[in-house]
Amino acid sequence: MLGLALYGVSLAFVLRAGLGLAPWDVLHQGLAERTGVSIGVVLVVMSFVVLLAWIPLRQRPGFGTVANAVLVGVFVDLTLSVLDDAHGWVLRVLLLVSGVVLNGVATALYIGASLGAGPRDGLMTGLVRRTGRSVRVVRTALELSVLAVGFLLGGTVGVGTVLYALAIGPIAHLLLPLLTVDSTRA
Repeated sequence: MLGLALYGVSLAFVLRAGLGLAPWDVLHQGLAERTGVSIGVVLVVMSFVVLLAWIPLRQRPGFGTVANAVLVGVFVDLTLSVLDDAHGWVLRVLLLVSGVVLNGVATALYIGASLGAGPRDGLMTGLVRRTGRSVRVVRTALELSVLAVGFLLGGTVGVGTVLYALAIGPIAHLLLPLLTVDSTRA
């Protein structure tokens, strides 16, 4: 649960920095701007839309999957309600970098809990399994698709998008072994 809370907080940090978002969040922001609902609500709704795509892929959600679908959006909105937009380059960059690093920690925490893949991760792994394509190809296609649609809807693309894309994998890779629960030692 801590990982999901921190994930939502980290997304709000990156959002408030105003320097570009992760690809899925570009889509969430674009949809929020078009519909007039909060980005957290869009994130929750999109999580359940993505979960519907799991059905033909025969993916099975876990407790963590459903918790992810609901709680990340709630924590984004809660954080945004108390955190103003950053002003000045130093604060914006600090908020962006803090958000990306915190997102890596949060990713390792929620994946390491082994309670079920997040909706978007499960979509990727299901498509990999069903199509026989590599993770690299499927993940890249998904990320570029949602990035393009989000950009067309008005989501923020910028240096933060590039930083997130380059940093999130290495940060999570470094922390995942340290934060993974060993279920065999229960």
